[in-house]
Amino acid sequence: MLTFQVFFGIMMRIECQNPLAFLDYINEEKNISDINFRVNEIIRSSQVRLIDAKGDNVGVVPIDKAQKMARDADLDLVEVAPGADPPVCRIMDFGKFLYEREKKEREAKKSQTKIEIKEIRLRPKTNIHHRHFKTQDARRWLEDGMKVRVSIRFRGREIIHPEVALEDLKEIAEELYDISTVEQAPSLEGKMMGMTLTPAKLGKKRSPSTGEKAKLKEKPEVIADKKSKKVNNPKETPPQPEPTQV
Repeated sequence: MLTFQVFFGIMMRIECQNPLAFLDYINEEKNISDINFRVNEIIRSSQVRLIDAKGDNVGVVPIDKAQKMARDADLDLVEVAPGADPPVCRIMDFGKFLYEREKKEREAKKSQTKIEIKEIRLRPKTNIHHRHFKTQDARRWLEDGMKVRVSIRFRGREIIHPEVALEDLKEIAEELYDISTVEQAPSLEGKMMGMTLTPAKLGKKRSPSTGEKAKLKEKPEVIADKKSKKVNNPKETPPQPEPTQV
């Protein structure tokens, strides 16, 4: 039967302070659909396809007989497939069913992992000791399952020598190779060069693969606007004409 907990939950759900408002609630089709299921006397079909408490298919029976069987078993008659012809009803403990359903939803939300991206920022002139502290932060975040974005910002004419920043990124990736993989190879965007590291599988010590080594050896991908193109691609000296032989 419809337990007090279920009745109280429906009352709270429609936020009604007047108990008589529940009668209007169960008489309206749109409000009944708010709880997704019709239960016991709320079921309007004259006959239903019944599944008993043991899960056996009883067949098509009048609604009165189905409700009587539910009352005799001290359980509820729940319409589980209203779109079928006739609707499919099942005899069950509706309060327990709602509890299990809500429990599964909570567990599903807990199982959804949100990967957070942390960032460490360096300069081409960052000394080794300061970079070591930053790398230790990155190691801690990777061990916690977070991704790490390593960014090196250029100032002034530092951008003329991107190979310095590329070498720094390569050394950081090699230092963290045992717990991470290079998800995004070093790329140059404006006055910033960066790469993204993602945690390696737990419990597996690893060494950099051939593909990762190739990524680090490649020239950084340039993503720049018109202004940065002028900076990133300085004018090359024109070739000198070869001397003519006399």
